[in-house]
Amino acid sequence: MKVLLGLSGGVDSAVALYLLLKEGYEVEACFMRNWDALANNDYLGNPTINDDICPQEQDYQDALAVANLFDVKLHRVDFVKEYWDNVFAFFLAEYECGRTPNPDILCNKYIKFDAFLKYAKEHGFDKIAMGHYADITLYNNHYYIKKCLDETKDQTYFLSELNEEQIKTALFPLGKLTKKDVRQIAKKLQIPIADKKDSTGICFIGEREFRSFLENYIPAKTGDIIDMKTGNKIGQHRGVFYYTIGQHRGLGIGGIHGQEAKGWYIVKKDVLKNILYVQSGDEEKYLYSDEALIKNISYIDINDLSTSNDVYVKFRYRQKDIPAKIAMVDNNTLRLSYAPFKAVTPGQEAVIYANDGRLIASGRIDATYREGRLVS
Repeated sequence: MKVLLGLSGGVDSAVALYLLLKEGYEVEACFMRNWDALANNDYLGNPTINDDICPQEQDYQDALAVANLFDVKLHRVDFVKEYWDNVFAFFLAEYECGRTPNPDILCNKYIKFDAFLKYAKEHGFDKIAMGHYADITLYNNHYYIKKCLDETKDQTYFLSELNEEQIKTALFPLGKLTKKDVRQIAKKLQIPIADKKDSTGICFIGEREFRSFLENYIPAKTGDIIDMKTGNKIGQHRGVFYYTIGQHRGLGIGGIHGQEAKGWYIVKKDVLKNILYVQSGDEEKYLYSDEALIKNISYIDINDLSTSNDVYVKFRYRQKDIPAKIAMVDNNTLRLSYAPFKAVTPGQEAVIYANDGRLIASGRIDATYREGRLVS
């Protein structure tokens, strides 16, 4: 069976390549170039970046070294236009509406498991493979993404919008390994990037300062920061687009005369009036909701979404799963109810799991409620 592996230049996909070869697959690798850092001029002048070679080119050189080590052909494919049209344009539009989307989910849906999958099929490959920490399971004749062995590294949240056809065509060799296992295998094989640091941050931004990056595309517009409880102006923000619900760092709010310093949290954004509402650290009730309306839902089997089923939901990556109940509104919308939970944020993804770890549905948070009243 012919498999095309997405080789990123990181240790995870390098070990995935080794495991596929070990299992007897006929493997070639592909480095995907999804963001044009030079054309977008968003890394130049950053003192943390080596001026001799941009990070993306360094990743390609690392991927090439791994491919050469295992004597595997490496394709290099540009999906820059597809990424801009299907991921980044939506990302910007959502931010301009005051929402905080997750572009990594869209990248998997439209690039790694769509554009890349089409490229693989056009070149005669039967399957694609990735170095994600995730697994696949067959349940009631349906293919599902399932949580991996190492739950501290589990990346199923980012795969939540894949459809069943995309899942059926994929392989995740790392699904039953821990990160420690992967590092040990890489060192034993003397893979040159065995100790390479894991990539962090949003896929196209990497480790750059997010607000400075975003200002290249959404101009800063200062406005008032208002205390939700008193209605008093207590500071100025650089633009409501750059902040997210629940954020408590980087607000630039100093001590308030006559008040005990307890910290501040963002609880609401008014995009039309360009106002950021905050609360003090002892007034967290404004951040809590017990119900969320989820739209643009995707699922594998509608039977998984019965009101009688116990489910678990994750509202952000690395956030704990919480028990929830489902009520279907229509085929594109559902309502989740749960014990009061902090900072459930419109625009982000709600990812729903069965109690056996299967990813059964997902959708974008449209609104949140507390005791029947709109929160955000």
